[in-house]
Amino acid sequence: MSELQMRVSDEDRERTTQQLQRAFSEGRLNQVELEDRLEIALTAKTYGDLLGLLTDLPADQPPPADDVVEFDSTYGHFKRSGDWAVPRRLRAISKYGSVDLDLSEAVVSHSVVDIELDLGYGSAKIILPEGAVVNVDGFQSDWGHATTSNVPGRPRPGALRVVISGRAKYGGLTVRYPRKRWFTH
Repeated sequence: MSELQMRVSDEDRERTTQQLQRAFSEGRLNQVELEDRLEIALTAKTYGDLLGLLTDLPADQPPPADDVVEFDSTYGHFKRSGDWAVPRRLRAISKYGSVDLDLSEAVVSHSVVDIELDLGYGSAKIILPEGAVVNVDGFQSDWGHATTSNVPGRPRPGALRVVISGRAKYGGLTVRYPRKRWFTH
């Protein structure tokens, strides 16, 4: 029996879906191609099935993001946007400042990203890439709000899942997709 005929594990399928999602975020695949390939990847039985999905994509991987990143600020405002490597777990502590995380153009090499917030008097805004889902069940706001404007909460096969936990005393949490730009060419 050749290697291509050997059966794959769930981890092999997950690794392939991550590579496909990365290729989509780099513009190497369009939405239809991504959906078609994800369907095949999630139902693949052998290595041969998975290999056919990746043969026309580059093999090099982006540098891995740190597994856990923690940042702490007393009065400052923390903002990450553009092209940055998102860690698997991110912990933000801020007594009086706010947190803005834009994942819409970031490199996300994990299928699940955990974000833990510990906010005193500040708020958090998290912008997700299109198609991502969010779980805010572990987030508590004493005197604020938690809004997930049109972002689904149920896990979807092949979609990035962001799990947000923690607390804000006097601030809130807003999770949304990027805004559409009307007057661009």
